[in-house]
Amino acid sequence: MLRVLFSAGQANPVLDWIERAAVFIEVLAVAIIVSAILIALLRYLVDLVLNRERDQLYHKLKISLGKALLLGLEVLVAADVIHTVALEATMESVFVLGLLVLIRTFLSWALVVEMEGRWPWQSRHPLPLPAAVEAAQPADPPGH
Repeated sequence: MLRVLFSAGQANPVLDWIERAAVFIEVLAVAIIVSAILIALLRYLVDLVLNRERDQLYHKLKISLGKALLLGLEVLVAADVIHTVALEATMESVFVLGLLVLIRTFLSWALVVEMEGRWPWQSRHPLPLPAAVEAAQPADPPGH
């Protein structure tokens, strides 16, 4: 879209800046993922050597890695949106952006299911019963 507005046949500093910003955001996403993986692995190894909660170590590592990937995916989507909307607003690029967003959304959902054992739209905790429903339930007989 902006490329159409600024296409006078010469290099435009605004478009150059936007393109550099999109590339910077992509690099930032990769840096987030790589650094978070390294930190999570380092934390895992330290906890393993110090015998801290050995039964929970794998689960904590999996959660840390999943969160890093989720954050990185969100930042990559932002970079793709900036690049597509600002620089290449063609039907093909919008279609590719839509596919990327769908794939990354599916990956995000799969990561949430893997980390939390529930779909993203499901509640983390069961909702309390309304008072009317709770009152209508039979009370436990004495001795149970």
